[in-house]
Amino acid sequence: MLNFLYQGLLGSSFNRMLSSAISIIWRRNKNKSPNLEGRLDPGVTVFSYKELIKATKNFSPSRRLGEGGFAAVYYGKLKDMREVAVKRLHKKNHEIVEQFMNEVNILGHLRHPNLVLFYGCTSQESRELLLVYEYIPNGTITDHLHGKQAIPGRLTWPIRLKIAIETASALVYLHARDIIHQDVKTNNILLDNNFNVKVADFGLSRLFPVNVNFNIVLADPQGTPGYVAPEYYESFQLSDKSDVYSFGVVLIELISSMAAVDKLRPREDIYLANLARNRIQRCEIDQLIDPALVSDSNPEIKVMITSAAELAYQCLQFDLEMRPTMNEVLDLLMEIQAGRRMDVGDLESVNPPPLSEINDSVVLLKEFPPSPISMSK
Repeated sequence: MLNFLYQGLLGSSFNRMLSSAISIIWRRNKNKSPNLEGRLDPGVTVFSYKELIKATKNFSPSRRLGEGGFAAVYYGKLKDMREVAVKRLHKKNHEIVEQFMNEVNILGHLRHPNLVLFYGCTSQESRELLLVYEYIPNGTITDHLHGKQAIPGRLTWPIRLKIAIETASALVYLHARDIIHQDVKTNNILLDNNFNVKVADFGLSRLFPVNVNFNIVLADPQGTPGYVAPEYYESFQLSDKSDVYSFGVVLIELISSMAAVDKLRPREDIYLANLARNRIQRCEIDQLIDPALVSDSNPEIKVMITSAAELAYQCLQFDLEMRPTMNEVLDLLMEIQAGRRMDVGDLESVNPPPLSEINDSVVLLKEFPPSPISMSK
C-alpha cells in the first residue's frame, strides 16, 4: 500500500491547477525549447542527478513514499546525512518544465518553521527533473485522527490546538506573500515526531503578482471534495478566504476526529462542513466534539473546544465576506490557547457546565455574525 505521507506534493489536481495558473499569468511560447539553468534563481541549490540516484538507491521501489499522475516521491539520504523526500517528475516536456520552474523559483523564497522545507533541485543537464524536500517522518493529521496511526488519547486537545495554531501561522505567512494555498486539508499537513506542523503542497498554482486582484476567477477550478469553498464551485471564484473556509473544515476535524467526507454518514452529513453547521445551528455541540477530548475533571477543555467550534463556524460561512481573515483566525486561536477568551468564573464547577452556561465564554467575532452557540440562552 502506498504511503500517503507526501500525497500533497504529487496530486494530479495540483498539476492541473498549476498548469491553469501558468496559462493565466506566465504564458510563454510553447515552441520555445525549455531552458532551466538560465531561469533558476541564484539562491536555489542545484543537486547532481548522480547524488540523488545514490540518495534514493536508484529510486528503489522500497523507498517510494507515494505516486501520482505526474510524479513519484522517494525517501532518500544525502551525503551530508540529511533525510529527504525526492519528487521525480515522470516526463520532461514544456508543460512539466514550466511547472518545475515555478515550483523551484517560488519555493526557494519560502522559509517558515511550519512549511515543509525545500532543499533544491536538479539542473537542465540532468536526465530527469527532480525536486528535493525535507523528509517528515510522522505522517499527516489524517493518519493520526482517523487513519493508520490513530491511537485513542494520543492527540490530546492541547496538541490539536497547537496543530491548528501552527497551520494557521503557515497560512498567514503564505497569504502575506500573495500565495493562496488552495488545497488546505489534513492530508497536506504533515507532523514531525514532536507533532510540529509542516504544511505541504503550497498551492503554487495560486501565486499571483501583487498587482493582480487577490480575488479572481479561474476557468478550471480544482480542489479536494469536502474542503473546497462554495464560491469556488459556484462561480470559480478564488481568494484568501477560500483557504479560510478549508481551514475551518480542518479545525472541525481536529475537534470531532471525523473525516471531511464520509459516505457512511446520513446524506445531509456526508460533508463534515454541513454536519458541523447543522450541529452548531441546532446548539448540539456535544454531538460534534470527540468524546475522548473532554472529561468531567477538566471543564476548561470543554470551554476551549466550544470556542474553537465557534471560530470554525465563522470560517465556514457561505458568504466569503463574512469569514475572518487568517490573521484574525490565528489571533483568536492564540487567545483560546491562552484562556483569554474564557470567563474563569464559569469554570468553578467540577463537572463541565451545560452548553447554555458556556455561551457567554466562547469566542465571539464581533465583526461577524455570531453563531447559534453564542446566541442561544
